[in-house]
Amino acid sequence: MARLPRLIIPNQPHHVIQRGNNRQLIFREEVDYGKFLAWLKEAARFYQVAIHAYVLMPNHIHLLATPSDATGLALMMQKVGRFYVPWFNHKYQRTGGLFEGRFRTSLIDTESYFLACSRYIELNPVRAGLSAGPLDYPWSSYAHHTGVRVDGLVTDHLLYWGMGNTPFQREAAYTDLVMQGIPQDEVDFVTTSVLKNQPLGSDAFKAELERRTKRQILPAKRGRPFREPIPPLASA
Repeated sequence: MARLPRLIIPNQPHHVIQRGNNRQLIFREEVDYGKFLAWLKEAARFYQVAIHAYVLMPNHIHLLATPSDATGLALMMQKVGRFYVPWFNHKYQRTGGLFEGRFRTSLIDTESYFLACSRYIELNPVRAGLSAGPLDYPWSSYAHHTGVRVDGLVTDHLLYWGMGNTPFQREAAYTDLVMQGIPQDEVDFVTTSVLKNQPLGSDAFKAELERRTKRQILPAKRGRPFREPIPPLASA
């Protein structure tokens, strides 16, 4: 059975994950992270994809991104791969693919889950035991959101701007949000959604997507379809 195309809707945030093949390392040294970010920034601008949050883990990446059209997200990821994979292979004298097939993506219910997804992404190194706090990990957008440095890759979303009237207020509010941590059930929901290429949102949000896209998104009802009872034959 042919697989369905990814559910990509322009001007809507998407959570993207791309993993190394067989969970292998895709970054080994600091320069690797820098090269990938430089090519990602170039490709995001070229294909008009706004990157709102990101983290580069040793064997996978997470992005929170809004494409301006239906094809830009995939083209951006393809372009980064066309530059980064040959460079990585040449540097480490290896051959073959680096990434685990197609990237996975989850369309985000913006009002309900955008900030939760951003927090999820930037707390990834802490959950993995790679850093004591999100600011201790250099390869994410957290330092940008908290005012430690300006990151030219990041395009601030309107929901981030709505966290305060001044940069200081926004940075403080965002820091407080992330420092609250993330409940395990929320971690599981975000993780499951993106790994299964499912939208991240309520059933009402998914039902609206079904209406707009004419695709089945909610689980199909189990059992046989309901049929009206057959009326008895009239007696002769």
